[in-house]
Amino acid sequence: MSHNKHTILIVEDEPSLIFTLRDTLENEGYQTLVAENGKDALNIVEENRPDLMILDVMLPGMSGFDVCRKIREKQLLFPIIILTARDQEIDKVTGLNIGADDYITKPFGVKELLARIQARLRRSDDYNGRKSDQITLGDVKLDLKEGMVRRPDGDQELTTREVEVLRFLAGYPNEPVTRKALLENVWRYEYSSNTSTRTVDVHISKLRTKIELRPDDPRYLVTMHGVGYMLKMT
Repeated sequence: MSHNKHTILIVEDEPSLIFTLRDTLENEGYQTLVAENGKDALNIVEENRPDLMILDVMLPGMSGFDVCRKIREKQLLFPIIILTARDQEIDKVTGLNIGADDYITKPFGVKELLARIQARLRRSDDYNGRKSDQITLGDVKLDLKEGMVRRPDGDQELTTREVEVLRFLAGYPNEPVTRKALLENVWRYEYSSNTSTRTVDVHISKLRTKIELRPDDPRYLVTMHGVGYMLKMT
């Protein structure tokens, strides 16, 4: 069965695991690339943007965490699933804070890994898909590809960060999204204890002035008290 040929980059230095992963993924119809250290991984990412990366933490030279951090600093947003042999909470937190999307500990079942990969690719395809580029909110149209808000009283430009906030909220239409989820997914690698949820609030209120005809009485970008924000889409 084909997965419209998604390419998965395996970053791993253990030959037997490389073999198993390649074999499993290619049987599922994925294309695979392999890097045995962080430096090679970054070079491959530059040349062939993969659709997803499976990244071992324990690598010779540069650690998987450093690889992940460097990729996110380049503003590349493809999903990264981190592999680790140690089931330590601290690693999980580190991994997710520097922009990894998921986390799986060795030894893992093949079925579980494939399920995680499919879930991440589906979400990534939705996120990058056409359908999230044009959003209509009443009389206001958002063109996320162009970064513009088309309003009856004149167009407004959106910043890159505002586009990302809207994309993320649009991925969960009519569902409350927490400030923490926004920080972790939109602010990503810059997200740390000193980036407060206040940052999110400031961005949202600025965004409201652009996309709401009456920002003081928002109809679409609404606050869910005690939870976060919701983008109301019909």
